[in-house]
Amino acid sequence: MAITYNNLYMDIRQELRNAGIEAATLEARELVCYAAGKTRQELQRDGRLYVPQDVERRVQELTARHLAGEPVAYLIGEWSFYGLDLDINESVLIPRIDTEVLAEKAIEFVSKYENARVLDLCAGSGCVGLAVAKHCPDSHVVLGEKSEAALRICRQNTRRCGLMERVIPWQVDALERPAPQLGEFDCIVSNPPYIPTADCDTLQQEVMQEPRMALDGGADGLDFYRRIAADAHRHLNPGGLLAMEVGSTQAHAVAQLLAAENAYHDIAVVRDLYGLERIVKAYKE
Repeated sequence: MAITYNNLYMDIRQELRNAGIEAATLEARELVCYAAGKTRQELQRDGRLYVPQDVERRVQELTARHLAGEPVAYLIGEWSFYGLDLDINESVLIPRIDTEVLAEKAIEFVSKYENARVLDLCAGSGCVGLAVAKHCPDSHVVLGEKSEAALRICRQNTRRCGLMERVIPWQVDALERPAPQLGEFDCIVSNPPYIPTADCDTLQQEVMQEPRMALDGGADGLDFYRRIAADAHRHLNPGGLLAMEVGSTQAHAVAQLLAAENAYHDIAVVRDLYGLERIVKAYKE
């Protein structure tokens, strides 16, 4: 029986809701748009039109794969973050709305500078650094990432966002002291791996599809924070900002790591949109 785009979207949304998926509205829309080759605006415009049978079958196939554990972002090959549409694949973490708070705090700081230099460490898809570059048009950003596969996504997204003149993807291992040629920065942001190793095998099935090296933060989840706390101030200009996303129970421990270095001041914790302690920030002495 023929079905309209509106009805197909609502059916998929209900199917996802029945499966306990919180973001059912967003994910249903993205699946239908992708299968139909339509933008979100075109889907809304064409809501009363009937769906071709091959498109309906494609939506059903994608939905079944998603319910079996494949993330929507990997199925459709892109995701939105802070107003940017980014290429995404299995080499990088899927940008999450929680991380937009990290981007927001960096943008607030960097927007006060002229020609600010910014390092996005453990950049993954490059989402945070690219958001800063897009919203701070005088800034220059380095996307620091160890994985060559992730760096390819950084390059793709830098081109997609039209930021090649001000953004440089660079291979950087966050667990090693940064190379001197990186220079100094006015702002360093990072969303490093922070899940304790033992917990990585107990995550939700969908999260376990994401790259292990982007999740595993060592025995207590703090390996990257120890290294960053010890090294970041060597590459920050005086008064520069260090801001890091942390696990929902790690803020106090990360703040203590920064305090122990005696190189930072005004160490503070910022809550995310859900009220969780998600960002730890500090300034170089």
